[in-house]
Amino acid sequence: MNLQTKEGLLKLKLPAFMEVFHEITANTSHPVTTEEALTMMVDRELLQRKNKRIERLLKAAKLRYPQATVAAIDYSDPKRFNQNQMRTITHCEWITKNKNVIFTGPTGTGKSFLACALGQQACQLSYKVRYFRVTRLIEQLRLSHADGSYTRILEQLSKVNLIILDDWGIDQLDRQARRDLLEVLEDRYDKSSTVITSQLPIASWHHFIGDDTIADAVCDRVVNNAYRVEVQGESKRKSENLP
Repeated sequence: MNLQTKEGLLKLKLPAFMEVFHEITANTSHPVTTEEALTMMVDRELLQRKNKRIERLLKAAKLRYPQATVAAIDYSDPKRFNQNQMRTITHCEWITKNKNVIFTGPTGTGKSFLACALGQQACQLSYKVRYFRVTRLIEQLRLSHADGSYTRILEQLSKVNLIILDDWGIDQLDRQARRDLLEVLEDRYDKSSTVITSQLPIASWHHFIGDDTIADAVCDRVVNNAYRVEVQGESKRKSENLP
C-alpha cells in the first residue's frame, strides 16, 4: 500500500481498512480474493466504529457502577427479586416502548447496581444514557435557574433515551425541586425511559414530593407505565463489612 493510499484511508477515517490490508499481505500462506478482503475490511471498520460509539456512550452515561453488567447480576437468591421479571427487563425492549423501571427496597440491597447494569446494557444497544443521583440533579437544576441554562438542560435531558434517577426519596423536595423534577419527567413522558431506585415504597412518594397535585402528575408519568421490581435481602454493605 503506497503512502498516498494510506493517507487517503486516514482522511476517510478508515483505519481498519489499513489494518486488514497489512494482516492479509503479511499472511501469504492464506491468500484471499479481492471480495473476501473487502468484506473483512468493511466488517472490521463497522466493528471498530460500534465499539468506539459504545465507549463514548458509556463515558457520557457516568454510571455510578461502570463495572455493572447484566451478566454480573446475582440470581443466587430466588427471594431477592422476581427473577423472570428481571431477565425480561435486562433485554431492554421496554426502552423501545418508552416504558420505565422502578427498583424499591431497603438500603444496600443492590438497587443502584441493578440500575447501572441496565444502563450499561442500554449503552451496548446504542442508547444514550445518563445517570444522576436525584439530590445532585436537583442542585444542578437549581443552579441552572441562576445562570440561564435551565431550558437548555431540560432540552438535553429530553433527548436522552434512558435516564437513571438514583436514591429517589432521600430528602423531601421543596417547591422548586418538585416543579423542576416534574418538568424533566413531563418532557420525557411517552418519548423516552427512566429508571428510578428508591428506599421508599411507591405508596410513600406523595410525602417525599410534598404536593399532592404534583405527586399525582409525577406518578402518572412514571409509575403507571413502569416495571416495578421490589428488591429484598440484607444489606450487601453490611455483609461485606463496607462503610
